Amino acid sequence: MSNPFTLSFGKKPSEFISRITQTNQILEDFNSDDPSSQTYMITGVRGSGKTVLMTTIASTLTQDKKWISVELNPERDMLSKLAAALYSMPELHALFIKAKLDFSALGLGVTLENAAPVTDIEVAIDKMLEHVKKAGKKLLITIDEVTKSENIRVFAAAFQIFLRKEYPVYLVMTGLYENIYNLQNEKSLTFLYRAPKIVLEPLNYTAMIAKYQQVFSCDYEKAEEMAKLTKGYSYAFQLLGYLMWNNKDKSLEDIYPEYDQYLEEYVYNKIWSELSETDKQVLIEMASHHNTNVTSIREALGMSTSKFSVYRDRLKRKGLVNASQYGSLFLILPRFEEFVMLHADII
Repeated sequence: MSNPFTLSFGKKPSEFISRITQTNQILEDFNSDDPSSQTYMITGVRGSGKTVLMTTIASTLTQDKKWISVELNPERDMLSKLAAALYSMPELHALFIKAKLDFSALGLGVTLENAAPVTDIEVAIDKMLEHVKKAGKKLLITIDEVTKSENIRVFAAAFQIFLRKEYPVYLVMTGLYENIYNLQNEKSLTFLYRAPKIVLEPLNYTAMIAKYQQVFSCDYEKAEEMAKLTKGYSYAFQLLGYLMWNNKDKSLEDIYPEYDQYLEEYVYNKIWSELSETDKQVLIEMASHHNTNVTSIREALGMSTSKFSVYRDRLKRKGLVNASQYGSLFLILPRFEEFVMLHADII
């Protein structure tokens, strides 16, 4: 049997922990007769399972024939890609031809007799969605790793119009917290500000323990030790499982060096490179003195309360610290303290 765990980001692994609550929240809303929202934004730190959750939702919905799904690349012209994807679907293509919709001027299909060619891409999608609605279909659009860009802004503005026209269009986007935050604060895209945001928390420990026990046929204590080592971080759950599967003759402690190396090279180096020098100083103070007291950290860095709150909130948005307990600050990611200590002298 091949390794059931994966190191590939975005790929749905053979063994993973489903996020039942968040998945059901979106599925139930989208399938309701009067959804409270037709747009959801999934956010979390790198490797938290955003893409897997989005993929799970799309694959679940499209098991119902009334649903169609299109994934868009945020680095390309998204409206053109959406029009091309809809036109290429055989059941929809037949509807468009029957309705004598001529999209040849946009590079879609051929010229039709006695039909005025549509020359604007947004108008073309509008006409397509009109027939999608008449056919009793629902369209799910998924976009992975969004950022505040012109492509996203143009697409989101058009999507907002489609919503106002009550077309059966639904949108799920994933992105890092700071990117989602910046996008939601775009003044021209007010509907995104109101869209529910699913912030991915650590995986369920009971589910992780059960999964490790099942895969490795180990006792509860060993599975619990493994689960705690991941701190509920989705990528770490996959990574630790992957390494233990390939090194079944080694103890958990023997795996630490390789575990740390993968976390550093695949995730932590990238996170560290995107931090400001002051962000790093806060983390170094926390790691080097095992400091979790907000007042103590702030005073050690010589910061005012207002200045420190800025960096605390920045690190919270990046998914690196937990500030839910009043007066305290905790590092979230597994063995990140060890990583920070190794890089403390490099800044």
